[in-house]
Amino acid sequence: MSQQSDPSSPDTISFEDFVKVKLRVGKVIEATSHPNADKLVLLKVDLGDEQRQICAGLCGYYETEDLVGRNLVMVTNLAPRMMRGVESQGMLLAAVSSDRSKVVLVSPEADIEPGSEVS
Repeated sequence: MSQQSDPSSPDTISFEDFVKVKLRVGKVIEATSHPNADKLVLLKVDLGDEQRQICAGLCGYYETEDLVGRNLVMVTNLAPRMMRGVESQGMLLAAVSSDRSKVVLVSPEADIEPGSEVS
């Protein structure tokens, strides 16, 4: 049985707010361990028209070499953020189990060119 959100809940956003989030497919072209953090991975991601650096808390869930070549869904209009001295220029989407024992990256089910919009 599905449960509908209460439109007056502070967790509810408007459609106009949602469409502000820009989601695109990025292809991981490089993955390395973060030099100053045990749990972070540095990714170089191809978005078709540009490349970005992303910091993601994936250590313990993915091996860096297994990330290279994968298409992943990411937020591209999030303000850059410094993470342990390295700038992250976006955010990957992932599902996380309630006990945080499992992290599953969100990716398209079929191959598609880097930079494709997700809607």
